[in-house]
Amino acid sequence: MIKGFKEFILRGNVIDLAVAVVIGAAFTLIVTAIVTGLINPLIALIFQADSLSHVTWTVTGLTGNKVEFAFGAILGAIINFIAVAVVVYFVFVFPMNRAKERAAAKAGISEEEASDLPTEQEILLQIRDLLATEKR
Repeated sequence: MIKGFKEFILRGNVIDLAVAVVIGAAFTLIVTAIVTGLINPLIALIFQADSLSHVTWTVTGLTGNKVEFAFGAILGAIINFIAVAVVVYFVFVFPMNRAKERAAAKAGISEEEASDLPTEQEILLQIRDLLATEKR
């Protein structure tokens, strides 16, 4: 049982996943800081909405009880998600794609040629097949 656990932990996928989780947590802090420090104040310049959680819709039920739907909290979460997505795209994804395009242009590889290159997995499969034929 311990041997199986050791093999599971030392498998490359688990280590990669652990690193991804740690980097993701640190990345979340960066994105949250940008959204709260830059995007939210910009939104506050346009709208005077400190918190949308107080925006509710109250409905009286059949038995006379009042039920409150807090759609303001949902709207706030949607706005926050869009703000985070905008920051992630324009601060991280877009510049990285541009950098890759520039690097490919410097190397003299067009986008079509770059997409035609074999993936890492395909290369590893070719190596495996070559080694298998050499052993015969």
